[in-house]
Parts: sequence; structure tokens; C-alpha cells
Amino acid sequence: MSQPLYDVAIVGTGPAGIQAAIHATRRKASVLVLGRPENSALYHGHIENYAFVAGTTLGHDMLQIGVEQARGFGAEFLQEDLLQLSHDGTSFHLQLESGQEIRAHSLILCMGVSKKKLGVTGENEFLGRGVSYCVDCDANFFRNAVVCVTGDRSAAVDGALTLLDIASKVYLVASELDVSEELLTRLTNSTVECIDSKIMHIHGGQQGVQSIELENGQTLPVEGLFIELGSKGALQLATQIGAHLDSETMQFITVNRQQETNIVGLYAAGDITGPPYQMAKAVGEGCIAGLAAAAYARALRKQTNEE
Repeated sequence: MSQPLYDVAIVGTGPAGIQAAIHATRRKASVLVLGRPENSALYHGHIENYAFVAGTTLGHDMLQIGVEQARGFGAEFLQEDLLQLSHDGTSFHLQLESGQEIRAHSLILCMGVSKKKLGVTGENEFLGRGVSYCVDCDANFFRNAVVCVTGDRSAAVDGALTLLDIASKVYLVASELDVSEELLTRLTNSTVECIDSKIMHIHGGQQGVQSIELENGQTLPVEGLFIELGSKGALQLATQIGAHLDSETMQFITVNRQQETNIVGLYAAGDITGPPYQMAKAVGEGCIAGLAAAAYARALRKQTNEE
């Protein structure tokens, strides 16, 4: 079964992603947008400092209007998380949480940068000494160790399954999972031990994390805790294919004035490229990235005689 091929794939349904979709589709590119609008920081916000919009506007109202605009121009939306990303030199391969795989000539990352914290004792103390927010980044430090992943979305489930090939024992602590049936089936058929609870405390010593205390009264002896509260972030996905991060903080994807990264065909826009974290910046960068990605895809199609 052949993989669907799009001119432009966009990951993120916030202001940057939606604006990129609008401009890319206006350039007659086929566009697929991945993500859930309710995961955007704007969704729960109130906007009162955006030019040409009077008074205070609810963020989710603006997102709904934006999605409808992009759809009206021809963009497709798919409320799924992106789990794995690869690049073969001419196209990007995206593996979704449902198991579906798609290809795209160009890709725009617009998912923001925030990492949600548990807010429990020991979390900050043991950061880098057993506590991690990225399975893809730090899994190999826990070879043959007992580890735990916590989170109720695709990043946590995928992370737990990934760790099975590295750690000696994997726990997944989640009160309720919100993932696709395909991902849930893979989890059910695996040796990951799922516990319906919440983490209350992280304990350890000079060597790092030693155990975690759960809301149900259990104490799990673990050496590593991966906090994956949401879908995979842009940094995790970008580093999978070698995208450069800023040298000072290593928290933002480096782009030029066309929103291009060091990977040909890969663009980034919005908070993931650095501050200020404002909707005006995200929309402007999304516009540039959408136009640039559409132009690149069109040139590639001509080069490969797809037109």
C-alpha cells in the first residue's frame, strides 16, 4: 500500500501552523496539518494585543476561525500525533500514532517548546540524574535499568514501547490513556507494566533517582523516570533527522529568514524558533514558512517530473 504524498506537511495547529497552511494552500500546494487545536497554548488564552482585532478575543475562537479558513483553501487536518520522522533526501516520512505513514516533499514544525512538568517533589532536584523529559534523547543512559514513563498521550506510550528494547523493566504510570487504538493494542500486547495512578513524589540520593511514590500507595524502585506529558515535541522530532539547535540554549530550532533549517525541505515557525512568544511572531513566521515550503515542493515536483 503506497503512502499518501503531500507537498507540505505541517505539525502543529497553533497560529504558526494554521497560517502556514493558509499560505501554502494559496500557492496551490497539497497540505496536511497534524495535531489537535486544543493542545495549542493559544487555545486557553485571551488575545488583546493583536493588531486589527478589537477588544479581548478567546484563543479557541481564533483557532476555530483559522482552521476553517485553511480548510476553505484546501488544507486537510488530521487530529493525530507524529511519532517518528525520517528523511530520505527527497521526502519526509512521517509515522502517525494510528500506524499510518505519510510522505511529504516539505515539512514545517510548529509545535512550540514547552515541556509540561509534574510539579512533584524531587522533579527539579533529580533532573538530569534520573528524571528526563525525552525518551528519544536519554533512553540509552538507562540500558538494563528499571525505568518508568508517565503520561497519558502518545509520547508516553511510544516512549514506553521504545524503552522495552533498552531497559530491563518498564512501567507506565497513567490515570487514563488518550491514544489511538493501534497504539493501545501495541501497548496491551507488550511487556510494559501499566499502573493506573499518579506520581506524587520522586525519591533518590547522590546517585540519582531511586524510587517513585504513587497516589495509590505503591512505591516503585526505579533508576529513571521519563515525564512525557503530551505528544512528541518539535525538538525530539527535529533532532531525529539532524536539525541544528541554537548553540546557546539548545532549546530552539535554528532557522534563517526563510524559516529554513539546515535540513533541505524542513522549516520551523513559531515558539520553537525562539522568543518572543507572541502570536504576531508566530503568524508572521508561519506565513514565510508556508510560502517557502510550497515553493520548494513545487520546484521538487518539477525536478522529478511530477507535473
